[in-house]
Amino acid sequence: MPQGDYGDLQLGRLLLRETFKESENAGTSRTLDLEGQESNPPLTRAALVWRHDNLLALESGCVLPLTFTDKPERNCYVQIDSANAEYTEWRNEVVTSDWKVGLTRLGSDAEVDLQSRLTGVVRVNDFSLTGERWHAPPIGHYGYQTGTTNPTTMTRTGADGAMTVYRGIPTGASPRWGCAPTSYLNGRVRLTSSGTEVCGVDQPLSATGWALTNGLVNVTTSASATFDVQAYTGGAWRSKLWNVSASGSAASITSWDGATLLRNDCEHVIVRLTKSLNPGRATLDLTLRRGARTVEGYLQTTTSNTLAAYRSTLETNTSFAASGYVTATANDADSNRFAAGSARTFTAHTNGGVTKAAATSLDFWIGVAAGGGSAVSGDAATDLRNQYVGALPETIYAVRR
Repeated sequence: MPQGDYGDLQLGRLLLRETFKESENAGTSRTLDLEGQESNPPLTRAALVWRHDNLLALESGCVLPLTFTDKPERNCYVQIDSANAEYTEWRNEVVTSDWKVGLTRLGSDAEVDLQSRLTGVVRVNDFSLTGERWHAPPIGHYGYQTGTTNPTTMTRTGADGAMTVYRGIPTGASPRWGCAPTSYLNGRVRLTSSGTEVCGVDQPLSATGWALTNGLVNVTTSASATFDVQAYTGGAWRSKLWNVSASGSAASITSWDGATLLRNDCEHVIVRLTKSLNPGRATLDLTLRRGARTVEGYLQTTTSNTLAAYRSTLETNTSFAASGYVTATANDADSNRFAAGSARTFTAHTNGGVTKAAATSLDFWIGVAAGGGSAVSGDAATDLRNQYVGALPETIYAVRR
């Protein structure tokens, strides 16, 4: 092997240089220690800084896949015990990051199942809805089980490929499934900043130039609206512009002052955006789940006003506000129909969307009924509403098979 010809080491979302030694210990628990060096050159300075910062942002307690190019028999699932890195710069010559990671080895996919613990209750709502419990594991998972009662399935095809979505998860069930570590990242939710995916939540994040995507929905900022909410249908991204306002329809938010990551897992990402109101502030939490056709929003202000989330231009729509949603009246040029709603009582916006007067908070969801009037079961506007109400927090554990 020529000197400098190294494979890749993938720890969750983090890509590192695979070095020669991997140290394992057995006892009360099985530990695994890795160390290596990233350098500029041959990496660009930006790539080295990304690896350094993202290694230090890794969160303990999360199940992460670990894969190797040259040692694939060591592929497994791990948890972070410790991570440290030394950043050294020889001015105008070379920059290095010498890193060490201490891990607990949870097991290979032949040893452990992954268990999704869906906790809590359905979203409180004003429409007497029970919602729909649903779940979407990674593309490439296998052996999905929920006990003696099986859910139904549907397929949603996005930019990452075909994803199986399980519907009607039995109450109290914690689904178990198998997945090769090499497949775990397929179909994940990701937050990119300036085109680069970030790991963990301890990250400096720009209020501009970010995108939140799960391969089915892509949300990013827009020069002419608050957001561009894109849906992947028919083999391409389909764009619709949306406004969010903390002071009625006359003053939508066109820029944000700050962005903070609250959660950054493969199955669930939450980003908080902050806007000064002079005085006071508005915050908007955007949530995206793996396999979802909708992005969830929670807008809060320090003083009451008319809060809204609505299409930036009028699109003829039909209001089902009494049932928790609004949707386009007819298919658009891409054969889709937008859908939006809230779990709490709201007034339909003329353009299409939701508004709430004299409020300090507004929950909402924005999505697309893929296929419009011919949407398959699971993708119709009422299904999206039910899935928003029934979506539960998910925490993933590795359990002995």
